[in-house]
Amino acid sequence: MMPTLVLASTSPYRRELLARLGLPFVVANPQTDESPFPGESPEALALRLSAAKARAVADTYPDALIIGSDQVATVDGKIYGKPGDHQRAVAQLRELSGKTVNFFTGLCLYNSRSGRSQVRGVPTLVSFRQLADQEIENYLRREPAYNCAGSAKSEGLGIALLSSLQGDDPNALVGLPLIALCDMLREEGMAIL
Repeated sequence: MMPTLVLASTSPYRRELLARLGLPFVVANPQTDESPFPGESPEALALRLSAAKARAVADTYPDALIIGSDQVATVDGKIYGKPGDHQRAVAQLRELSGKTVNFFTGLCLYNSRSGRSQVRGVPTLVSFRQLADQEIENYLRREPAYNCAGSAKSEGLGIALLSSLQGDDPNALVGLPLIALCDMLREEGMAIL
């Protein structure tokens, strides 16, 4: 009997990505404080939070494989989170114009029965074109990406803001690296195909 597969996330994007694997899963809200520790690197933050999210729901699912994921967008050690509103999204896109951003995704698969954790980091380097203010306004009017780190949805119209992507898994940029997750699930004995 395979353990329950749990996605410890409220993200509709992660839910949609996980559904592509065709495996039954449940969704749980991890209710995790996402504040960085003083001096914590963006990459360390994403890895820590992915593990914390998975463990946050372990008591509710004591016999499960729990997926936690977190992503940070970073340039030169500065974190670009979800802007939340139009004004902050405009400011973010102005700052990111012409720069290469590391969208670093932390991924954890926690086996709540055995206590075993697998944690990986998956970087995706995203180069933004030089963006004119009018392009930024036009983009945000058509696709208000206020709940996306870096203020751009690469899986939507935000692709027009970019000049290149570099990474091992295109799904990582959306928030759930499926290639790494499939490896982790196989390590736990779960057949994907």
